[in-house]
Amino acid sequence: MSSKKGSKSAETEMTIRELAERTGMTVRNIRAHQTRGLLPPPIVRGRTGYYGSEHVARIELTREMQADGLNLEAIRRVLDSGDGSASAIFDFTRALRAPFEDEAPEIVEADELAAIWGDAADAKLRRRAEKLGIFRALPDGRIEVISPQLLRAAAELSELGVGVEGALQTAEKLRRHADGVARAFVELFVTEVWQPFDRAGRPEGEWPRMSEALERMRPLAAGALLATFQIAMGEAVEKEGERTLRLAARPNRRSGKRRKTAS
Repeated sequence: MSSKKGSKSAETEMTIRELAERTGMTVRNIRAHQTRGLLPPPIVRGRTGYYGSEHVARIELTREMQADGLNLEAIRRVLDSGDGSASAIFDFTRALRAPFEDEAPEIVEADELAAIWGDAADAKLRRRAEKLGIFRALPDGRIEVISPQLLRAAAELSELGVGVEGALQTAEKLRRHADGVARAFVELFVTEVWQPFDRAGRPEGEWPRMSEALERMRPLAAGALLATFQIAMGEAVEKEGERTLRLAARPNRRSGKRRKTAS
């Protein structure tokens, strides 16, 4: 019975050297993190301090924030502002930074891109596509296609007779509207979900709910946008169809003149 408890304790508790091995940090850096307030103190038994999963999560979160360009003082303030455990904050931050969609980018050669999208391989047009977030030039001269789905759509539009210039202009308009839609959903989440949680003092037990709400918001936003677009597209096509029919019903002045001359 006691051996089971001992093995469980060994799995969840580590000395500072074991924590260093687990996280790939040096003992010196771990102590420096503690001095800066980035790590909570260990549980001390006798003369030995023991660390757990909370400390591992804090170190991982600190690394991710550093990768995003935050300095250690800014990271300390972020961690201090959260009343939840480091692992809960870590889960929320990971959900916040997760890609909106799981579409995998594709790497193509410049000549391959020219074969797929014709004139889009031109440097000027490619820069416009890069600005839209469709392409990204790599140091080795190849192209990273961020959204292969958009590239395929452009290729199919080309088959319908739509030129690259027209496709890019439309993509630029779509991006401007999409930016507005994205801001609307972010503001909705902040106003209706985050701010009440923040005003309540960010209760420790509510952090998982924040992560869940954020993850559920993603497909809901995409679904709502698609449904709204389908309604708008249907109305736009219907209006254009009515206009086309009215134009077709008008008498052809040129043919009328020809008939009058012939009589």
